[in-house]
Amino acid sequence: MRPLKDAQLGAFTFFASALPHDVCGSNGLPLTPNSIKILGRFQILKTVTHPRLCQYVDITRGKHERLIVVAEHYESCLSDFQKQGKTVSPEKVLKIAYEVLEGLEFMNKHGMVHRALSAHNVLMDCKANVKLAKFGLYHMTDHGADVDFPIGYPSYLAPEVIAQGSFHPSDSSHDEAPLPSGPKTDVWSLGVLLFELCAGRRLLQNIDISERLKFILTLGCIDDIVTVLAEEHGCLDAIKVESKSLAVFVDIIFCSVSSRPTPAELLGDPVFNGVSCLYTPFQKPGSLFSSSLRCAHLELPEDISDLCKDDDEDYLSERAIDEVYHLWCLAGGDLEKELTNKEIIQSKPPICTLPNFVMEDGESFGQGRDRSFLLDDTTVTLSLCQLRNRLKDVAGEAYYPLLEDEQSSLPQSNSSNELSATVTLPLIIRERDTEYQLIRIILFDRLLKAYPYKKNLVWKEARVDIPPLIRGLAWAALLGIEGDIQAKYESIDKDTPIPTDRQIEVDIPRCHQYDELLSSPQGHIKFRRVLKAWVVSHPDLVYWQGLDSLCAPFLYLNFNNEALAYACMSAFIPKYLYNFFLKDNSHVIQEYLTVFSQMIAFHDPELSNHLNEIGFIPDYSVIFVKSPLFCVYFCTDVFPLHKIFHLWDTLLLGNSSFPFCIGVAILQQLRDRLLANGFNECILLFSDLPEIDIERCVRESINLFCWTPKSATYRQHAQPPKASGDNGFGKTATYYSSDYQDMPKTDLSREPLALCDLKAEVSPRISAEDLIDLCELSLAGPTKRTKAGKPKIIAVDIRNVEDFSRGHISGSINIPFSAAFNPDGELVQCPATGILQNYRGRVIVLTFVVLSEHLNLSTIPYKQISANLICHSHEPHSLKSFKRVTLK
Repeated sequence: MRPLKDAQLGAFTFFASALPHDVCGSNGLPLTPNSIKILGRFQILKTVTHPRLCQYVDITRGKHERLIVVAEHYESCLSDFQKQGKTVSPEKVLKIAYEVLEGLEFMNKHGMVHRALSAHNVLMDCKANVKLAKFGLYHMTDHGADVDFPIGYPSYLAPEVIAQGSFHPSDSSHDEAPLPSGPKTDVWSLGVLLFELCAGRRLLQNIDISERLKFILTLGCIDDIVTVLAEEHGCLDAIKVESKSLAVFVDIIFCSVSSRPTPAELLGDPVFNGVSCLYTPFQKPGSLFSSSLRCAHLELPEDISDLCKDDDEDYLSERAIDEVYHLWCLAGGDLEKELTNKEIIQSKPPICTLPNFVMEDGESFGQGRDRSFLLDDTTVTLSLCQLRNRLKDVAGEAYYPLLEDEQSSLPQSNSSNELSATVTLPLIIRERDTEYQLIRIILFDRLLKAYPYKKNLVWKEARVDIPPLIRGLAWAALLGIEGDIQAKYESIDKDTPIPTDRQIEVDIPRCHQYDELLSSPQGHIKFRRVLKAWVVSHPDLVYWQGLDSLCAPFLYLNFNNEALAYACMSAFIPKYLYNFFLKDNSHVIQEYLTVFSQMIAFHDPELSNHLNEIGFIPDYSVIFVKSPLFCVYFCTDVFPLHKIFHLWDTLLLGNSSFPFCIGVAILQQLRDRLLANGFNECILLFSDLPEIDIERCVRESINLFCWTPKSATYRQHAQPPKASGDNGFGKTATYYSSDYQDMPKTDLSREPLALCDLKAEVSPRISAEDLIDLCELSLAGPTKRTKAGKPKIIAVDIRNVEDFSRGHISGSINIPFSAAFNPDGELVQCPATGILQNYRGRVIVLTFVVLSEHLNLSTIPYKQISANLICHSHEPHSLKSFKRVTLK
């Protein structure tokens, strides 16, 4: 969006038509309210940006089908000339005509017409340039079908529009809806506007509305319409004297529909030869993910000193309109309150809104039609005083931050130095803090404009938090989206029917229907196109139920950019759900659930033992896949969107093993209820998941991720090796920075296990190199030690005493297998196992080591080490997981 500059924010409201409550659609579902339909169609208007059009910003839905639209606004308009009663010079009229036609032509290229063109909807900025307002009303209301009022003003509507009359879908007297108005309709309205500028007053202003309509209809049959209008208002001679070419130009406008030109044709009329040379054709700046040069529109001023800012510079006006509105809302802005203060919204007691009814004797009771539900197109200017007062202490330097040194290893951002106290607050509070969000938005905006060259800094700042306003672009950067995504998306066939169409049609109406945007017809259309594009472009994969929920966050954040939503989903799936969408994905699911079960055993052995005892284990794969427990890894089916956003802000910083940590963190919040219930109760618990503290989940999942060795989450069916990168969690987790599959393989790397062998082990295995590195980390310094100064990891060597004395890992303890286990492999109580009581709070690793004959472990490499993680909890003595440990 373009900067605010001298513009203001304006809001206007109207009501959508109410639908009957007892009628369902052809699919058996309730009809979508017209207000939600309008809300969905409105979104594309935010992308229609042109110097001659007022920028749309937002739309909100209130009670009783009320809609409030926020858009760029200016106080001055063409009506000011009429109020002054002065005529406008021909040169000025031609300039206004050209600029209006520029805006109309741009709308026509996007398949839109104005239809509500009038003197008070043609605004003027501080430089007297035209800005067309309310140009999207006809489009968002489906050509007027979703509202009870006509779109347009009778004095400016073309005769063919008035002749076809009004239409409403609920009116049984009309067999079919009239054809939508075309670009020529606006040309007639423009002609009336120009004629009024020449006359210096409104046309037909003293005539009754019915007579006015008759008069306009009559004009459609008269050859010389200009002459009739001029004689009616006594201005024919003035027009002919002042500008003969202008009279001819207006004559061209007032003609029959068949011969009336379009805005594009009028722009090429010779009357504009002296005007068109003053304007440069509009070119939309290149977007972040496109083939065009993003800096092509940038120019340095002739005098470089013009770049220096004065002390009284209005920095806020240089920010984008949508950004200013977002900050206005954070600063306490309330749309309904603003409209209520201007008496645009008038509340009435319920008793005063009862419908009118008639008794048998003819006596009537109740109220007539409530006029507050009629259209009031007054635009209320939103005051920015409260926002400016809130930001008055923000220094000018904050609007132009210097990007920090890329070599810096600080986990925190320099951008938050001035608001260091805010950084420590909960995320939900930070997202509502005006000053904090301003600084974060500005910083991310600069980093994203430099993407992909500043990709590392985007990752670093994302570790702090991601501003909600630009979350969609930030996610795309974290997923590594690059290139001309629009061209790739357009090359995919999304129209040819395929067998998956039926399943997609069934799933979409069930996906996040609580959200107004995704539940709109436009949302369903976009869902269908993005999902179909993914299915068609991945012929080796198939559509599985739940893919629509996976698409939902990306589509919501990129509602007006289907290509980016598709690109993000296409990058997300191979990273976190590699091969999950194969036609036969049972082996992938089984391995995934088994590794997850081992993660539970490692981090919470008591909970793992309980789930094993009640039979709530991955062997019941159908239950896990069909229940929300499986979806909990990504939470798209379980949590509302705002919680998904906070969770995925962190998820996208981690590798493919991070979902395991999220799952364990969620289970730990449900720990008490799970331990207290049996199998049936646990199934019911996951079918209706209780409230989850997402911020706590994020915090705990990061901690679990940083203390889980990479090889513990190794999966054969994970994404093949790729270039490794920062995991996003800072220096303390550099050892776990990338997927284990991405690490170069050595003789000490973990070898894949058959699925049956993997399921036979309750605790996860780790590689020999992981064990060596962990032991070295634990002895390297205080950062890896407990508060008492002891290392957090302890290796338990289960060989016999003789082998242990020949050589062992430094710091390990010896508990021979024959002394600690009975023939059935069960742990028995003995003095040796009692030693473990002294190591509560440590990570315990069970090792079986075969060494060379040499005893110097620091110089002679290991031939073979098999290691199993036992537990990482405050109760490491719960070692029932020993029962199914297989040692080789």
